[in-house]
Amino acid sequence: MMQANITARLCGAIALQFVILIGMYVSAQVPLWTGEQVRVKTIPVDPRSLFRGNYARLEYDFSQLNASLFAGDKKLREGEVVYVSLQPNKSGLYELSGVSLKKPSEGIFLRGRVTGSWWRDSGESYRIKYGIEAFFAPKEKALGLESDLRNGGVAEVMVSGGGQARLKDVTANSAN
Repeated sequence: MMQANITARLCGAIALQFVILIGMYVSAQVPLWTGEQVRVKTIPVDPRSLFRGNYARLEYDFSQLNASLFAGDKKLREGEVVYVSLQPNKSGLYELSGVSLKKPSEGIFLRGRVTGSWWRDSGESYRIKYGIEAFFAPKEKALGLESDLRNGGVAEVMVSGGGQARLKDVTANSAN
């Protein structure tokens, strides 16, 4: 009886861990399954890492935001959530149309976190991470991206209704 009780608890603990892992996976995939596709201009930074594998590290026009874009004199803290609204331009690429500390009620927006701040010529700027800063690819594709994206490219991003984003693909764009 005692051994059956221990076995049942052990199986329950293993099942709970499995359910938590499945939940984390599903949560990360929701934007890819249900999100709206947007295309944004991207700037490559670094093509690969010895520890993380072959990838292209990406940056966007809205990766660094000037503090003057935020209403008030409040200094943003590291880890603070910000929302960046996007609108399509004439070429169909989405670009920054506004920023807020409150979740927008409509439109396409990205949910990001402040990861740092520094002073630049025009004043204080914030670095924002959205979870779409690295595109992992097989070695051949990552090496090809290194040369193809030297002048920038286009990232296809799936954005959920809550602003969670996942990178779908990255392509070279000669018409930047």
